Amino acid sequence: MNTKDMKPATLAAQAGGVIDPQSGGVVVPIQPSTTFVRGQDYAPLNSANTYARDHNDTARIAEEVLAQLEGAADALLFPSGMAAIAALFRTVPNGGAVIVQSGIYWGTTKWIRDFCARREITCHEVDASDADALDALSNDVTAHIVWIETPSNPWLKTVDIARAASAAKKAGALLAVDNTAATPVLSQPLALGADIVMHSATKAINGHSDVLAGVLCTKAQDKVWEMIAEDRATAGAVIGPFEAWLLLRGMRTLPLRVKEMCRNAEKVAAYLADHPRVTEVLYPGLASHQGHAVAARQMAGGFGFLMSFCVKGSREDALAVAGRLKLFHRATSLGGVESLVEHRHTIEPHTGIPETLLRISVGIEDAGDLIDDLAQALGQS
Repeated sequence: MNTKDMKPATLAAQAGGVIDPQSGGVVVPIQPSTTFVRGQDYAPLNSANTYARDHNDTARIAEEVLAQLEGAADALLFPSGMAAIAALFRTVPNGGAVIVQSGIYWGTTKWIRDFCARREITCHEVDASDADALDALSNDVTAHIVWIETPSNPWLKTVDIARAASAAKKAGALLAVDNTAATPVLSQPLALGADIVMHSATKAINGHSDVLAGVLCTKAQDKVWEMIAEDRATAGAVIGPFEAWLLLRGMRTLPLRVKEMCRNAEKVAAYLADHPRVTEVLYPGLASHQGHAVAARQMAGGFGFLMSFCVKGSREDALAVAGRLKLFHRATSLGGVESLVEHRHTIEPHTGIPETLLRISVGIEDAGDLIDDLAQALGQS
């Protein structure tokens, strides 16, 4: 069966249909070698492998599966999501310009701002969830990259990817989408007009909070993609074979995990939205959410597992709720099988995050147990 005809669940579970030809094993083997032998004529015994900085069978298989899941022409793995972002932005020349969505993951914003300042690149920031504002900016400036994140972290704003792609073309830019919170299971940005998709694969793609990884997926293997590939190879921003193998193992259950996480998240969001001690719930799956219509149009099978909510009262009240939670681990990150809670103002008080906001990543536990945990923490069973 052609892999192009396979649904995501089949692609993931079958690891792209790869069987180890030497052993016949249904699990992809780990190849830990850092160097590969040549014959007496000095030709590589395997023309695809000469040195591990850019050649590893396990990583290539993982990249192939990710490309298939995203409907991409190619994919490249990196040792972290930030390394993937850096590789993309290093294609922007000194004195160039980029358009970046405001209110996204702070680590991305800070790195881009610092990078642009060092390279004398003009960085235009805009609330890209306001499609008219993005259109207006794109009409006025020329840029190399338009960077968006949808749903955004931790504000859960939704960006119309098709509208953003149109805006990027007006600015003469590539559209790059951080698809981490949606995953390729729920959203297909390349099919909506994006040029490049990025994931912090540390999150739901791995799903088990035990691998640090990032990935870029491209619609076309063009000049920019060649620059990214060359930069990764020469700078050495590569993932190790053990990490690639763990990532591939995690991907086998990606559609199954995401489906359950979304189902749990919708129940948790509905509970929180009706709670007297909660003043606001930020989750695109709620009909009351400002970006619900856009999310419903471009996300298939669920609205994600990430949400934020504001506790009635003060900073201390929000911290007390987080402190009383038993099943939600107080930890940074998202997308794992275990549910997590984070008081974002403690992490990034300078970004305008409300002091009462708690961000939660909903895992695959029983939804009733998670709701019971929130109930006791909020003070109402």
